[in-house]
Amino acid sequence: MTDKKEKPEAARERMRQEEFKKDPSASIHGGGLPDLVGNLGWKGTGTIILVLVAGFMIYAAFFR
Repeated sequence: MTDKKEKPEAARERMRQEEFKKDPSASIHGGGLPDLVGNLGWKGTGTIILVLVAGFMIYAAFFR
């Protein structure tokens, strides 16, 4: 018998769905940062961080 392992994204989504079934009113507030980072992956998260740092450096150079 082969042992199929679940991908981290699928496990995270399954756990989120289970939480939603237990408390449907909790999902009203949205996911927030953990869901954003989880959906983007490490490349997307790194890109956002680089854009934020570059934006801050440009702001500091021209507007201070």
